[in-house]
Amino acid sequence: MPAKLKILTVIGTRPEAIKLAPVIRELDRRAESSDLESIVCSTAQHREMLDQVLEVFSIRPDYDLQVMERNQTLIQTAASVLSRLEPVLNEVKPDWVLVQGDTTTVMSAAIAAFYSGCKVGHVEAGLRSFDRSQPFPEEINRRLAGVVADLHFAPTESAQANLIREGIATDQVVVTGNTVVDALQWAVERPDQPGLDSILSKLNPSDEDHDPSGGSEDREKKLILVTAHRRENFGRPIEDICLALKDIAESHGDSVHIVYPVHRNPNILKPVHDILGETKNVTLMDPVDYLMMVQLMKSAYIVLTDSGGIQEEAPTLSKPVLVLRRVTERPEAMESGTAITVGTDRQRIVSEVYRLLEDESAYRSMAQAASPYGDGKAAARIVALLLGENVEPFNPAAMTGREH
Repeated sequence: MPAKLKILTVIGTRPEAIKLAPVIRELDRRAESSDLESIVCSTAQHREMLDQVLEVFSIRPDYDLQVMERNQTLIQTAASVLSRLEPVLNEVKPDWVLVQGDTTTVMSAAIAAFYSGCKVGHVEAGLRSFDRSQPFPEEINRRLAGVVADLHFAPTESAQANLIREGIATDQVVVTGNTVVDALQWAVERPDQPGLDSILSKLNPSDEDHDPSGGSEDREKKLILVTAHRRENFGRPIEDICLALKDIAESHGDSVHIVYPVHRNPNILKPVHDILGETKNVTLMDPVDYLMMVQLMKSAYIVLTDSGGIQEEAPTLSKPVLVLRRVTERPEAMESGTAITVGTDRQRIVSEVYRLLEDESAYRSMAQAASPYGDGKAAARIVALLLGENVEPFNPAAMTGREH
């Protein structure tokens, strides 16, 4: 009887868990009828936010490295993952180690797997901003993971092209689509989350504000969803983002409501609350779980974000995205017209939000553009490739209508 194919999936942060959950679920499904064993290892680089996602998807790791410590540096995190993952690799002896994306967990786990003689599969491979400091340290993390990977699961054709330009053999790169779409399709079918109604109620005027003449008070407010937390936006950039949000809330107070789940990092938490804490029509809230974030995106009119995942998720939900970064490794949304990079310039953010609020044709052109990121079958393609099966690559042209 042949030995089972052992696949060890390593996850450390919330975004990794969201994007690997469909793959883990597909591995478990295929394990019921294949000579396949799926093992999950959590590094817990981000303990609480990771655990939220694991609970949502009913994933129970077989190993937990518990590397998270207060005020831990990137070097300390990398060293902890390397040293604590080694005994797991020695015990499991996996045929494949799966990693996703560009975190310190991803880079460290890929290197540890390579040192241990294990094959590495890199999910969401090939993203490049071509700026070592934007985003930091993710741009270098994903490049290092790519150097040691044996199979590269590129989410898009442009990611595939990046890898081939870097000398990766074409038979080692497959366009699978992005697993974030698989996760999103599953999430949108879940019931509305408790607490959502209390947020959305702020978008509609109360009875005492109702204007029978049909004036501005009678209009439904539009939700502007904001997420901003990246390291390169610490300091003046996050202050300028908040000042722009304040301008928008004060000038469009009768027609908008800004909802901002604020990251707990003090470099973000303090300036956000200092600038926006008393601003009318702005709701600052603790970070929300994945299902609540999906519900907020569904309810949003516009999304402002520096998050990589939300740049993919919001267009899939037909929501215009203003990217609060100078450069992005996700150019497909810009090319398809679903997103615009606005950086952190206060006036640029304000003017682009005003344009979308006031110009219906501009809004429709972004909201109706097709998302280029996936068809919900990425996880099935990835697992099939690991099992050595023939796979038809994801064809973005079928989603976007673009000629290739």
